[in-house]
Amino acid sequence: MSKLIFFVIMFICSSSVAKKYKDEEKPAWAKKDIRDYSDADLERLFDQWEEDEETLPDDELPEHLRKPPSIDLTKMDMSNPESVLQATKKGQTLMMFVTVANKPSRARTEELTKIWQTSLWSNHIQAERYLIDDDRAIFMFKDGSQAWTAKEFLLEQEELKDVQLESQTYTGKKADVRNTAVRDEL
Repeated sequence: MSKLIFFVIMFICSSSVAKKYKDEEKPAWAKKDIRDYSDADLERLFDQWEEDEETLPDDELPEHLRKPPSIDLTKMDMSNPESVLQATKKGQTLMMFVTVANKPSRARTEELTKIWQTSLWSNHIQAERYLIDDDRAIFMFKDGSQAWTAKEFLLEQEELKDVQLESQTYTGKKADVRNTAVRDEL
């Protein structure tokens, strides 16, 4: 289906290319029937199509094409590697792995991580949540610098076992104490 759409676009392109050139001025590859175009011909046609396009503003570009925000290293505390890492992740997507303690059911993990996500959103920290196991979830942050604030919040939660962020594992402050009052309701 995508190839069909691509060929339709290329056909429209070839008709617009025909308007730019007179028949005797066209390159040899452009004189061919569109059904006889090779991949290289289609690539050239696509490049011609793109050359008249306006460039997208920075906020509409995909993340990998955006310019990273400028960082003033002179104003940073180099003795604190976490603050340096936090500043370098500003505006980048970042994932955090969260493990729930006490071997909960999938439903209980869903409930707890949903509560944590809501608490983060209430504090203006936008995180998407994806369950990956019965006791594990991924929190994805569009602005990676928010992940460290979220980490501090999550480490204070009673039923959190650990958080993995940028290849570092942080154990929950209350994970060592088995809370018998907490029960698996679902």
